Amino acid sequence: MIPAPTLHTARLTLRRPDARDWVAFRDFMLSPRGATFGITTEGRAFRQFAAELGHWDIYGHGMWTVTLSGSDAAIGLVGPWTPPDWPEAEIGWMIYPASAEGKGYAFEAARAAVDHAYRILRWDTVVSYVAPDNTRSAALAIKLGAVLDASAATPDSCKGYQVFRHPRPDALDKGEAA
Repeated sequence: MIPAPTLHTARLTLRRPDARDWVAFRDFMLSPRGATFGITTEGRAFRQFAAELGHWDIYGHGMWTVTLSGSDAAIGLVGPWTPPDWPEAEIGWMIYPASAEGKGYAFEAARAAVDHAYRILRWDTVVSYVAPDNTRSAALAIKLGAVLDASAATPDSCKGYQVFRHPRPDALDKGEAA
């Protein structure tokens, strides 16, 4: 198992996912809130969760389980996602319980993940693929400073999705666009 950095923000801990996070992931994916991901069976949810775990071992990075500081309960999954058929490196996010929405957790975690992608992973560019009807996710991308890139390619499994391009953290520090 490749060691993974643990990120800390003002209110959150982002840690490598593991088996203890399975139930929260499964329950989210099989709920109406997770419908945008198109996973409709426990078997498909399991295979996707296993892919999240394996992504770390194959690439040395992946999405982090998001927890509230001082708790170990998973409230979401946020971070780098770079399967071989993705045209660009992505930062993705999902917050599991509706009770955690609207509190800025996704913003706080995604901001840390974008920063990590640019500063630590040394990515040249970062995008987020957003389903066209996922207005909350699009609003989050915009809040993070990302801009819609209509000319960017999408993965085959994300046809029709919007592509939001994230600015480099140093551009945000200076108030510039990417």
